[in-house]
Amino acid sequence: AMAGEGSTFRLRCSLLGHGQDVRGLTRGLFPEGSFVSVSRDRTARLWAPDGLNRGFTEMHCMSGHSNFVSCVCIIPPSDLYPRGLIATGGNDHNICIFTVDNPAPLYVLKGHKNTVCSLSSGKFGTLLSGSWDTTAKVWLNDRCMMTLQGHTAAIWAVKILPEQGLMLTGSADKTIKLWKAGRCERTFTGHEDCVRGLAILSEMEFLSCANDASVRRWQISGECLQVYYGHTNYIYSISVFPRCKDFVTTGEDRSLRIWKQGECAQTIRLPAQSVWCCCVLDNGDIVVGASDGIIRVFTESLERTASAEEIQAFENELAQASIDPKTGDLGDINADDLPGREHLKDPGTRDGQTRLIKDNGKVEAYQWSVSEGRWIKIGDVVGSSGATQQTSGKVLFEGKEYDYVFTIDVNENGPSYKLPYNITDDPWLTAYNFLQKNDLNPMFLDQVAKFIMDNTKGQTLLSTSNQFSDPFTVGAGRYVPGSSSGSSAIPGADPFTVTARTSFYIRHLGTLLNALCCPSVGMDAYQSAAAKVENIYFPKKDAVTFDQANPTQILGKLKELNGSAAEEHKLTEDDLIILEKLLSATCNTSTETPTAQQLQTLWRAVNWPEDIVFPALDILRLSVRHPTVNENFCSEKEHVQFIILLLKFLNPKGKQANQLLALRALCNCFVSHAGQKLMMEQRDEIMTQAIETKSGNNKNIHIALATLTLNYAVCLHKVNNIEGKAQCLSVISTVMEVVQDLEAIFRLLVALGTLISDDTNAVQLAKSLGVDSQIKKYASVSEPAKVKECCRFVLNLL
Repeated sequence: AMAGEGSTFRLRCSLLGHGQDVRGLTRGLFPEGSFVSVSRDRTARLWAPDGLNRGFTEMHCMSGHSNFVSCVCIIPPSDLYPRGLIATGGNDHNICIFTVDNPAPLYVLKGHKNTVCSLSSGKFGTLLSGSWDTTAKVWLNDRCMMTLQGHTAAIWAVKILPEQGLMLTGSADKTIKLWKAGRCERTFTGHEDCVRGLAILSEMEFLSCANDASVRRWQISGECLQVYYGHTNYIYSISVFPRCKDFVTTGEDRSLRIWKQGECAQTIRLPAQSVWCCCVLDNGDIVVGASDGIIRVFTESLERTASAEEIQAFENELAQASIDPKTGDLGDINADDLPGREHLKDPGTRDGQTRLIKDNGKVEAYQWSVSEGRWIKIGDVVGSSGATQQTSGKVLFEGKEYDYVFTIDVNENGPSYKLPYNITDDPWLTAYNFLQKNDLNPMFLDQVAKFIMDNTKGQTLLSTSNQFSDPFTVGAGRYVPGSSSGSSAIPGADPFTVTARTSFYIRHLGTLLNALCCPSVGMDAYQSAAAKVENIYFPKKDAVTFDQANPTQILGKLKELNGSAAEEHKLTEDDLIILEKLLSATCNTSTETPTAQQLQTLWRAVNWPEDIVFPALDILRLSVRHPTVNENFCSEKEHVQFIILLLKFLNPKGKQANQLLALRALCNCFVSHAGQKLMMEQRDEIMTQAIETKSGNNKNIHIALATLTLNYAVCLHKVNNIEGKAQCLSVISTVMEVVQDLEAIFRLLVALGTLISDDTNAVQLAKSLGVDSQIKKYASVSEPAKVKECCRFVLNLL
């Protein structure tokens, strides 16, 4: 039973088992008192209470996903499955359905085009799934019944309402939608950031939580009844206590909060930054999962409370945590003004109140526990030096420390503005905030950011190399497919060239800002400034191809391998001459058009065994750029065989040379209309297979994979297909995680910029996938300059 009023939650147990972040939890139906957890470690685990009444035992571990598992729910019992089923959703775009006693899935639901991050079950075996692909899907047993389309960004939360047919979806587009029979009946607006969680209070009311750090209570009719504040950062999950309207929330501020009668009654801090998920068991105990991979259960029941040693161990772990003041979880910290340890003699005024003290030059954070009548240490605050301006070399502004505070004069008689800046800050964000705060025209974003970069460590935004070099060239050299070849600089002004330009310092900031008051004066200065920092990288209009070739070497290798080929594969002397003619026809060394006979011979050669096929693949890669060849292989008649052939070589277990040349051939298909059409028709299949090649650590393969993604982005930019863009964004995000080579990174950045240019939905989608935080680090790459320049233009859009 629920414990009495005013009682406090204490640790019941900590459960180790998962190897990475615990991302989802749900209470189980069988055995009684159980729950299921899912994790980035790709597993789901069923936990049952052990006989000793305090802990839980892992009953079994379920595997079926090829990537992180991000959500879980229980499908109620049916005649066929009297113990119910367990559904899990993952980053592999799949939903796995398990029985409670088998570690392998009963079946897998495929259909989403991106991470499945939320699941909810209804009556009659229905299952609702929400995905980063911006759709929710309704499943019945193993079939998708309908797709709910209408959100413009990832769907982070879904719930089926008890009343038949009503469904709720919460999205990164900041809205919640109510659906009946697959149609959107109502949109709830009010949250100011991604909606992350939903919980049902009754047939008429529900709760939502969001990245805006608020919880809202809504009526189904559309009215927002109440807003609850307490968290200081993103709120990731929300769960309701059985048989009442009290609830719990967890978030990015390292806390679990218990809400009673609309007030935050208790705050429990955890020694992990992200507290991803929570669920409430039938007995009222709370289970939470966090980024440290540990599951913790809290209880109001004295007989289920952990031993004094376990509680002490938990508090020690908490006390050793380091709190980053930049997260803002503890408000603004000015170490100079902090009292010493004696401050902890005064009792707190409410549960969860935090107090900072300074002890031996270290800042420590404590939290008041009403039930225990004492201050509990919740960590050391790192990075608040407590230094004065003299000792730290930092500048104080409005009580906070900065590496620099610039004074910016708008005009001779007007006011001057202070622009505070830390080296670790993002110059673009700082510039944006400065313009917002002082109500200045956002057109000057580039100039102000540039001013900051030029005046901090002399980093300049633009390259000053005098070389024209095509950033997309893979150079020619000895013929070894898959090896890195010397890059050859090609003279001539490709739009992708980094040319010599002078750095432009904002000496004219006054003139520029003055233009606001008196447009006729300063706009010329602004325009000439803007011209210097133009975006030459995206949106990219044409496909990028792999043109580098040494026909003599390729033919030499082909002849050599032909000599050792099995009898049934051997090419005749005439065949070799035919292929030589094809190569010269397609490498622009002759004016002849490729013939049907030449293409038939090539087709025979590319069907060689995989250990000797690579020179033939290379001829295919070069030939497919020719309109005649492109038309022949990509036309309605031939294309099925052609695609099957190339996809076969993308197998990550196959030879790397073949993977590389197949990827390059696919990139080169984009040069003609027929090829583009085929690539777009087969996009899903090609992208799904191509992304597998990321697993090797061959930089040339990575560059080719990034180029393929870029070519898709070029096409998708023209047709504006949000589903295609979602898939492409997902590929970019996935590949970014593994790629080290900066050329590949550059091409992915151009692809990203091209995808989101002129499309607010795509921008939303990219944000909801967290791409901005993923690419930030490339804004400070010093060489090649094109990487940081391109990255900054992308961040500008996000």
